[in-house]
Amino acid sequence: MVRRCLKNATLQVLVAMLCGLALGLWRPALATSMRPLSDGFVAVIGLTVPIVMFVLVVSGVAGLRGRRGRAGLAGRVLLYFQALSLLALCTGCLVALLLQPGNGLSAAPPMVPDGGLVVSGLDLDGDGTAGGQAFDVPRDAVPAGLAAAFRHSPVLQILLAALLAGLALPHLGACGARLEHVLEQVVDRLFRLLRFILRFAPLAAFGAMAFTVGHFGPGAVLPLVKFVGTIYFASILFVCLVLATLARMAGARLTRLVAYVKEELVLVAFTGASVAALPGLVTKLERLGCARDVVRLVMTTGYTFNLNGSNLYLTTALVFLAQAAHVELTAGLLATLLPVCLLTSLGSTSVAGSALLTLAATLGALHLVPVESVGLLLGVERLMKCRSLTNVLGNCVACLALSRWQGALDRDALRRELGGAALAVPG
Repeated sequence: MVRRCLKNATLQVLVAMLCGLALGLWRPALATSMRPLSDGFVAVIGLTVPIVMFVLVVSGVAGLRGRRGRAGLAGRVLLYFQALSLLALCTGCLVALLLQPGNGLSAAPPMVPDGGLVVSGLDLDGDGTAGGQAFDVPRDAVPAGLAAAFRHSPVLQILLAALLAGLALPHLGACGARLEHVLEQVVDRLFRLLRFILRFAPLAAFGAMAFTVGHFGPGAVLPLVKFVGTIYFASILFVCLVLATLARMAGARLTRLVAYVKEELVLVAFTGASVAALPGLVTKLERLGCARDVVRLVMTTGYTFNLNGSNLYLTTALVFLAQAAHVELTAGLLATLLPVCLLTSLGSTSVAGSALLTLAATLGALHLVPVESVGLLLGVERLMKCRSLTNVLGNCVACLALSRWQGALDRDALRRELGGAALAVPG
């Protein structure tokens, strides 16, 4: 029992955070020297960003387009996924702007020259200057801001190339099929590499917490606690307002759906792996009356393109880091941020650590704050259970909503499986 507890990744990170906190309070000077532990971890993650995102997007888009005879369904799935992704991104952004969890963390002020807004990063070096690169975002030209983001970001250029390659792959015949098979093998190996890198997360969390408390003082812990609370509040708000409404439109109460898949949700909460619940969810959703082809398509592509919880986290984290760096988030900057996030989120997956990788890629694209500032969030990364749970629940609701949209939802089965709680819907 004790050995199993010691192997728990969440417990390891929590212990590492407490050790880092203690070192920061006891020996601030020594604690600040622990920064390379978190910076090195982020740097290794950053090296994998272009490869992982390219392969995942090509594989996902090719799989979505490669369903012969299902062009209408694939189009509806893609439209639904993008609409929900945008809603999740906006929800996370609005909640973070309202609650302002990043205020109170000491950071260098932004520099504002004539003719534009230059955003700078956190004063992580302790020398009064902001680290990272500056990025000129015109105040009154959103298209120009997007063009600048693409021009300065290799990640966005790689993602665009991946989208085009994924669209072209199904049209290559047998050669395209072989390439898709190779991509699936590459994805599997990349996931193994990512899981190996994540074994060092406790060490990185220790370094991040020790440096943060040692450099900024004990008051730096409060914004991190506020950040975690903000993520959970945004997730609950999205589930109650958006997912509950979509479930009701499909003829089901969300509370009954949650009870129906509770075993899978508990599995996700304790393991942190959304994919672990996939077999059970597919079986239950088909038994619930969802069309078989809808379930198979949604549950396979949804683990890349319909990660509502990860999208909530992405914009909340971006706003948090910008607030910590005293970056003024103008309407023009926000209008540039959302489309870029919508594109970089295509590279997300349900694998642990993927959201952190996507956040690093987005920071690299926007130059909002230095990518190294992701290290501030390492200590609380394992506490984001709401992110995985929202991802899973969002895909369950997507199966119901899209089956209803296709006119392929068995309402008798839905009523039977949910204990008579299915709602009457017109048509």
